[in-house]
Amino acid sequence: MLSLVIFLPLMAAVVPALPGIGARAAIRVWIAASALDLALVVVLWAGYRGGIGYEERLRWIPSVGAGYHVGVDGLSLPLIAMSAVLFLLCAVYSLREPIRPRAYAALFLFLQTVSIGLFAALDLLLFFVFFDLSIVGMYFVIAGWGHGDRARSALKFFLYTFLGSLALLLGFIGLYLAGGTFDMVELIRHPPAAPAVVLLAIGAGLAVKTPTVPVHTWLPPAHTDAPAAGSAILAGVLLKMGTYGMARIAMPMLPGAWRSYAWVIIVIGVISVLYGALVALAQEDMKRLVAYTSVNHMGYIVLALGAAGLATGGTQARQVAVDGAVTQMVSHGLITGALFLLTGVLWDRAKSYQITKFGGIAGRAPIFTGLMAVAAFASLGLPGLSGFIAEFQIFTGVIGAGAVWAGALGIAGILITAALLLRLLHRAFLGSPGELTPRVTDVRPRELAAVAPLLALSLVIGIAPRWLLDMIEPASAALVNLVGR
Repeated sequence: MLSLVIFLPLMAAVVPALPGIGARAAIRVWIAASALDLALVVVLWAGYRGGIGYEERLRWIPSVGAGYHVGVDGLSLPLIAMSAVLFLLCAVYSLREPIRPRAYAALFLFLQTVSIGLFAALDLLLFFVFFDLSIVGMYFVIAGWGHGDRARSALKFFLYTFLGSLALLLGFIGLYLAGGTFDMVELIRHPPAAPAVVLLAIGAGLAVKTPTVPVHTWLPPAHTDAPAAGSAILAGVLLKMGTYGMARIAMPMLPGAWRSYAWVIIVIGVISVLYGALVALAQEDMKRLVAYTSVNHMGYIVLALGAAGLATGGTQARQVAVDGAVTQMVSHGLITGALFLLTGVLWDRAKSYQITKFGGIAGRAPIFTGLMAVAAFASLGLPGLSGFIAEFQIFTGVIGAGAVWAGALGIAGILITAALLLRLLHRAFLGSPGELTPRVTDVRPRELAAVAPLLALSLVIGIAPRWLLDMIEPASAALVNLVGR
C-alpha cells in the first residue's frame, strides 16, 4: 500500500498529457489524485503500529547492495502526511492557474511522488534519486511559472542544490564503502566506522537543502520569483528533506561523529536562527521576508538536532529536543505554506510584494487580513498554535541538554521574529491605504479553501498535540538512544 501512496500522483500525472484533457480538467485531476493520496495516508496513519511499518523490498542493484526499500515510522509518517495535505491544498489554490495548467499539474504531481518517496525511502541510493528529482521538478516550476528574474533564480536554485546533492552522494558512497550496503536499516543497526569527512560531505549536502547559513543564498530569490504554490511546496516540503536527512541518516549512521561535532552543529543552528531573523527584519519585500523567516525557523531544527548529540545532556532532554525538531518540521510546513499562499494573493491582485506600497489592507480585505494575522502569530510561536508546541520543546530540550547559551540566543531569535511579523502587519494591513491597496480584494473561495485548513491544522496541533506527539516520541527516543550508544 505504501508504494501506491508514493506512485499514485505520478500515475495521475500522465492524465493531463492525454489528448482532449482541458485546462480545468487537468487541475481537477490533480486535486482528485492528491485527495485520494491523502486519504490513503490517513489509512496508513490509522493502521500504523510502531517500528518500521508498511515495509516493502525489491531487488534493484544487487551488485552494490541497493534496493527498492521503503517503510514509515514516527519520523517519516508525520512528514508524509504534512506533504500530502500541502500538495492537495496547493492544487485547490491553483484551480484557476492561467498558464499551461496541464504541465503545471503534472509537475506538481511528479513532485508529490518524489517528496513522499524520499520520506519513505530506506535505501540511501533510492533516497538520493528522489532527492535529485525534487531539484529537477522545482527548477521547472520556478523557470516555467515564476515571475521577476525567474530564469536566473531557477538556475541559481538548481546549481546550488545540485552541488549539494553531489556532496551528499560522495557521503553516501563513503557510507557504502565503510558499511558494505546502501540499506539504511542495516547501516543504522550496524553503524559503519566511517571517517568524519563522510559526515562533512553528508552534512554539507543536507545543509544546502535545509538551508543553513552560509549556504542559504539560493533561497530568497527562488522563493521571491517562484509561483505561490511553488514557494509553498519549496518551503513546506522540500526544505524538510535536509533536516529529515540529518535525523534519518547523519545522526543514527554516524553517531560518534555527530556527538563529536555537536557543538559545531549547534553554532550553525544558532547563526541561522539569528541571521534569518535579522535579515528578515530588514526586508521591504513581503515574500523575501517570509523566505528569510524560513532560514530562521529551519535553524531551530538544526539547533535541536545538534543538542541531541551532546554527551552532557540527559536522555529525556535530548529526546524532547528531537520531538521539537520533528514537530517544527510539520508546523513550519503548515504555517509557511499558508504564508506563501497568502503572499500569492497580493501578487495576483497587485503584482507586487513591496510592503511600502500597501497599507490599510484590513479595511478592504478583512478575511485576508485575519488569515495573515493568524499565520503570522503562528509563525512567531503564539501559544495555542503549532509553532509554540514545537519551539517550547526545542528550547526545553536544548537548555536541558546543557546548551544554555544557545537556548538563550534562540529565544532572542523568537523576539526578533515577533517584531518583524508585527511590523509587517502594522505597515501593510493597518494604517492609511497605500498606492496599491485599492487593487487588493478579499480572498476568493479557492484561496480560502487552500489556506484555512493549514491554519486550522496549526490550531489543532497547538491545542491538542497529543495525537502527533504520540506518533513522534517513540521514534525520537530510538534516535536519541542510537546517537548516545
